[in-house]
Amino acid sequence: MDVAALTHPPVLCYHRIGGPLELGVTRVGRSVFARQMSALARDGWRTLSLPEFAAPRTTDDARRTFLLTFDDGYASLAQHAYPVLAELGFTATTFLITDYIGKTNTWDVRYTWNRLRHLSWTQIEEWGARGFDFASHGATHRRLTWLDDATVATELKRSHDVLTSRLGSDAGRAIAYPFGAADKRVLSHAQHAGYELGFGGVRGRGTALHLSRVPVYLWDSAQVPFGLRTDVLGVVGRLVAHVANRCAVGTTLLRAIQKTPPLPESVVDA
Repeated sequence: MDVAALTHPPVLCYHRIGGPLELGVTRVGRSVFARQMSALARDGWRTLSLPEFAAPRTTDDARRTFLLTFDDGYASLAQHAYPVLAELGFTATTFLITDYIGKTNTWDVRYTWNRLRHLSWTQIEEWGARGFDFASHGATHRRLTWLDDATVATELKRSHDVLTSRLGSDAGRAIAYPFGAADKRVLSHAQHAGYELGFGGVRGRGTALHLSRVPVYLWDSAQVPFGLRTDVLGVVGRLVAHVANRCAVGTTLLRAIQKTPPLPESVVDA
């Protein structure tokens, strides 16, 4: 096998599918999402599980395959996204904020009238049994590059340990860095915490612990999202997504102004 020909398939990153409207740009309508996934299925695209994605492959092997991911793990995925994918024979990897599983998103700026709930352990285990993968998005969704070494280590290790103890070792193999923010120091901590794969923003370094992903925002509503296109629109769309992702620093600044987010509320997760 020619090592130079080894490659990773493209990676798409969605956040919220359906549910209440927001002031931000991460919500994609359920009908848009369903139309995109149906069109990709008709065109012969196939989603990969996280283990399939991690396996070495040649460029030819990677054609018409992609890793579909969701960040944050909102509960609405179980209502508006997962059933669509299951009907098409697709799967996805959801990156969970482990301290907020089954709780509301008090870690975030309030972009909706009411706080949004995250997937519960019951929902996660149910969909995991149906072939969906789950991995880490940190413990509290803090921008890791702005934290000291001890805090970064705690954020990464706590999330890793919770996932592996509850879901098994495969759930601890990958992390999506909050806001796509990672540097050499963060990558070193991620490796030490036990992660094998790490996902950043549009311009990842191409290493196993800093792979690129293309976010799908509300304006990316064509049948083929920008992250899977090879034409000029795809290039422009990825650039716009990169800029939008960089602008997410505003969320971190607002949270800093508002001080540390409150602890997640206690809930009974059946």
